[in-house]
Amino acid sequence: MADRTPLVVVGDALLDHDLTGTAERLAPDAPVPVVADCAERLRPGGAALTAWLAARDGRPVTLITGVGDDEASRALRRLLRGRVELIALPLTGPLPEKTRVLAQDRPVVRVDRGDGRTREATDAARAALRHAPAVLVSDYGRGAADALRDTLAAHPPLVWDPHPRGGPPVPGTRLVTPAEKEARAFAGVGEGLRATAHGAAELVRRWRAAAVTVTLGARGALLSYGEHPLLVPAPAAHHGDACGAGDRFAATAAGLLADGALVEEAVAGAVTAAGEFVGAGGAGAVLRGERPPLPATDHPYALAERVRATGGTVVAAGGCFDLLHAGHVGLLQAARRIGDCLVVCVNSDASVRLRKGDGRPVNPLADRVRVLRALACVDTVAVFDEDTPERLLSDLRPDVWVKGGDYAGADLPEAALLEGWGGQAVLLPYLDGRSSTALLARALDGAREGVPGGGSPTGARDGGASYGRSRGGPRPGVPEGAPAHDGERAGSGAGSPTGGRATRDGVLPYGRHPDGGAS
Repeated sequence: MADRTPLVVVGDALLDHDLTGTAERLAPDAPVPVVADCAERLRPGGAALTAWLAARDGRPVTLITGVGDDEASRALRRLLRGRVELIALPLTGPLPEKTRVLAQDRPVVRVDRGDGRTREATDAARAALRHAPAVLVSDYGRGAADALRDTLAAHPPLVWDPHPRGGPPVPGTRLVTPAEKEARAFAGVGEGLRATAHGAAELVRRWRAAAVTVTLGARGALLSYGEHPLLVPAPAAHHGDACGAGDRFAATAAGLLADGALVEEAVAGAVTAAGEFVGAGGAGAVLRGERPPLPATDHPYALAERVRATGGTVVAAGGCFDLLHAGHVGLLQAARRIGDCLVVCVNSDASVRLRKGDGRPVNPLADRVRVLRALACVDTVAVFDEDTPERLLSDLRPDVWVKGGDYAGADLPEAALLEGWGGQAVLLPYLDGRSSTALLARALDGAREGVPGGGSPTGARDGGASYGRSRGGPRPGVPEGAPAHDGERAGSGAGSPTGGRATRDGVLPYGRHPDGGAS
């Protein structure tokens, strides 16, 4: 822990309860589900969850928060003991508690109780803040940050996670992290990326913060210094319980900034950590194991086990995916809708050569895997070296194995294998005429014969333009080698210092259209 900068967390702690059971019928006296066989789990909530997560990252953490002598406060102390140093502030009433009732791990209702607020600051709390190398404010609107506002103003925190019922961040805060809905309410703007970008810039000026990052859930985060925003997309799509994702984001960002990262690096790391946190089960899973959650994109077996443990359906699909085309994408999107996660089983380079012959694959394994992982419908990728994926499937044991409709009428060798553990092989409709082999043949024919319409085999199509030259030759006043149209890329960062591309709604990263499709 010596290599991690100590962190002081200031904010409002809660005690969270999860009552998890099953719902198979409605109550006879009202149209509400009956949740039976409930198991109860307690965990730190609010600022206490933020502190707990920061400590799990391997750094010394001190939590300054309101706690009392009520039963909920005693339970919270037990949960934090040995992991987080606690500096207690006096409460006006019982510690707030939040109880979620879940059926099949989906929230049904939430019940809140306890109205305790921080009454005042203490000398111990002020001294801890004055000597803290790094401070994170996790404001849940119950008075802790307000009680210490004068000390925080003299020693601005690295990160302030605001709350609609709390006060504004102190001037000089390095990074403020509102959620999208909170940011719109704070700034008084409407919905949409453009409005969010304008709202973030307004909050930078209003709060006199160095930067504001608006968390966008599965879409990532938008970072603003007051001018052109930077959109930091999530590296993978994760599906699960989002409760606590904002706390995970704030804890990660504060830790990275404390250790010397730039703001952009801290936000990117926090986006990744929050996504993995959701994929691993969210706040409901924080006390089930001591190790940080494994990235689902790197651990197909761990992902499958997590999904099965929560009663979900594991879907797998396989292929070479050498030249990814619309037929592949349609098949994978349909496969993902069948269950709760999609594992793509992809042939290694040697396996592709064995099946397709010399000259294949066109794209090496690392490139094929990277392209597949970039698809929102793909949760993770597994690689096999054999001619068929049967050994991989035996280890993975998916509930559903998907093949394209071009196998209709043919035997599916994997079908009998899946029956061994109660799985099912299915066929999905396939876009007619889409084939990597046919696509490659057309590309080779075009290279030999030239592109119709007087073009060249460089890939510039009739009616389009290649870099540096339109169909009519060089453009007046434009240097040779410049992009053919404003907004086109010339390398990885042209057009915007952030590597982004301007759109009607603000800034988007290169490689994606505003509708989410790949360019």
